[in-house]
Amino acid sequence: MTILSYIEDIEKDEPIKLNQEEITELLNTKKQDVIRLMKLASDRQDKDHITYSKNVFIPLTEVCRNSCGYCTFKKESDDPNTILLKDTEEIIKELKFSQVYGCKEALITFGEQADDDEIVLKTLNEKGFENTTDYLYDLCEDILNKTNLLPHSNCGVLPYKKLKKLKEVNVSMGMMIENSSPRLMETIAHKNSPGKNPKLRLETVANAGKLNIPYTTGILVGIGENKKEISNSLLDIRHLQDKYGHIQEIIIQNFKTKPGTPMESCNEPTLLDMIQTVSVAKLLFDDVSIQVPPNLNYHTNQIFLLCGADDWGGVSPLTKDYVNPDDKWPQISELKKFSMESGFKLKERLAIYDKFINEEYLNQKLLSKTETLRKQLE
Repeated sequence: MTILSYIEDIEKDEPIKLNQEEITELLNTKKQDVIRLMKLASDRQDKDHITYSKNVFIPLTEVCRNSCGYCTFKKESDDPNTILLKDTEEIIKELKFSQVYGCKEALITFGEQADDDEIVLKTLNEKGFENTTDYLYDLCEDILNKTNLLPHSNCGVLPYKKLKKLKEVNVSMGMMIENSSPRLMETIAHKNSPGKNPKLRLETVANAGKLNIPYTTGILVGIGENKKEISNSLLDIRHLQDKYGHIQEIIIQNFKTKPGTPMESCNEPTLLDMIQTVSVAKLLFDDVSIQVPPNLNYHTNQIFLLCGADDWGGVSPLTKDYVNPDDKWPQISELKKFSMESGFKLKERLAIYDKFINEEYLNQKLLSKTETLRKQLE
């Protein structure tokens, strides 16, 4: 019996258990079997809608300890055009303005351990803070007290104590695994990025699970990995989800070349690569939403809905994607069109998925505000 035939025999309400060799075989699916794979994945998507979160993208600082071979987000601290530390008052003003457009998520992203940089640390000290975590905590408190938005922070690798602190003022958090193969630490992608050590990143996601933090993670396809390494990365995330149950969304993101980066001449993943990976991810994670960034796949994103993807991610009507600034977000009206043409409704969600909106995951302050916003979406 083939792997596809085995999956076809599994009831739709039963989880699919696959080992590394079986996943790798599926990732190499060819010819007519690709259609079978897509259908099996699509059948695991049992909702009649595709979700999205209306957000504002806040780059807190562009300084980062990592120098990834594909990144244009990182800037040097001595560059006068670099965002060293975005001012809290400026952020709150921007978020209040975003409320006019119905935004409900404050997506806060910044370079990893930027406070290792002397100039950033000096800027923090001048504002009365010892590190970026304390500054972020204070900012998130202001967001909760002064706006109608919910904070979702992407901080990179963080130790348990700092995650525990930030949990009190974030409804959800996130960090991409990208790939869990140590081999990539020796390649052009991550050789200058100590924070991309997969052991550290998996530990961060595990600690988020221990703390009951609703979490978004995922993989980056096309940065020099092979199919076996994709398989292992998905399995590593699956094991964390089986143990803690805190992962709300898996992002399958395609690498895109950017001029001026060390990887500008590298090959991007093919459409078939992405179809295979998204389909397999849905088979492995039918209890978790699957997202493929729509701004990175404008002309092909509907195909991934037919592979089981069920979320467009955070989309902003106001701010650009600072990590991928050349790839504009689709308009909400376009997402509605893309969804409806594929047989789905478009449904707005919050930064935290509904099944996590309870006392197990949120303190009373966060829960009260989240429930109020959820009622507005009903």
